[in-house]
Amino acid sequence: MKPRKFLILRFSSIGDIVLTTPVVRCLKLQHPNAEVHYLTKEKFGFLLANNPYVDKVITLSKPLGELLKELKKENYDGIIDLHRNIRTLRIKLALQVQDFNFNKLNVQKFLMTNFKINRMPSVHIVDRYLATLSTFNIINDQKGLDYFIPPSDEIDPVTLPQSYQKGYVAFAIGGQHATKKLPLPRLIELCKKINFPILLLGGPEDSAVGTEIEKTLGADLALNTCGQYSFNQSASLIRQAHVVFTHDTGLMHVAAAFKKRTYSVWGNTVPAFGMYPYLTSYEVIENNNLSCRPCSKIGYNKCPKGHFKCMTESSFDFPMPELPQAN
Repeated sequence: MKPRKFLILRFSSIGDIVLTTPVVRCLKLQHPNAEVHYLTKEKFGFLLANNPYVDKVITLSKPLGELLKELKKENYDGIIDLHRNIRTLRIKLALQVQDFNFNKLNVQKFLMTNFKINRMPSVHIVDRYLATLSTFNIINDQKGLDYFIPPSDEIDPVTLPQSYQKGYVAFAIGGQHATKKLPLPRLIELCKKINFPILLLGGPEDSAVGTEIEKTLGADLALNTCGQYSFNQSASLIRQAHVVFTHDTGLMHVAAAFKKRTYSVWGNTVPAFGMYPYLTSYEVIENNNLSCRPCSKIGYNKCPKGHFKCMTESSFDFPMPELPQAN
């Protein structure tokens, strides 16, 4: 039987791409002889490089006209568009094959952020992604998200300080936008409440905040690793953590892929957008006593109202995870 060749389109970002992994897996395993290619931005190609359900990763590393010539040679049978923007439209028009499109629900998001009218369906975005495959009778296998770490990026816990070698909590303190991150005093407050060795994870841009937390709590209780590990290495540390604390960011979805108990902190965005931790146990930390929230489906560099109460006044009065006795 001739393989059925599909091109999946999702250009960004880290969390969104991880959230598409059930589509990749279910398509590959449930559709006879499926060949699955995935087109994304070059800087995100590493997220799919080790995925056994992706036959070929293609990146936006050259001018679109040149890329389209190469894509036409692949003779795809179908395009699964999980991004839906002007560039994906150009690709679909150029390739002229059957396409299956994700509904971004932009009108519903506009109503939610501007008028606080909730018309969002009570459906996780993963299930909405999977709905694009309904024509092929492909169903959700309920196995959750995938994240595959190459062996070279696995972190051996013996390389960590001694107080972390027998267990730790991972805290992803970063975020793409300032309004999705707790301010420093609140991060310190939450870390003190956890009261267990905490690995602080994030990029180089989060290092200064991580250093302040480490200075306040001491390196035996909060270790700043921001900017010291690659994303795959941070994922390895997430996988080995007892539990995970995180903002609404890519590492939250990595934690869900590893079925980690996750404590997710929400600021200007809300779980009602359908991007909460998927098929794993989780606790939502948010301030539901504000008329201005959500103010954006993505985020801002600063609070539009100037008070930032979604983060400064969110309650930490929730049951803490049961953790081993700290050494």
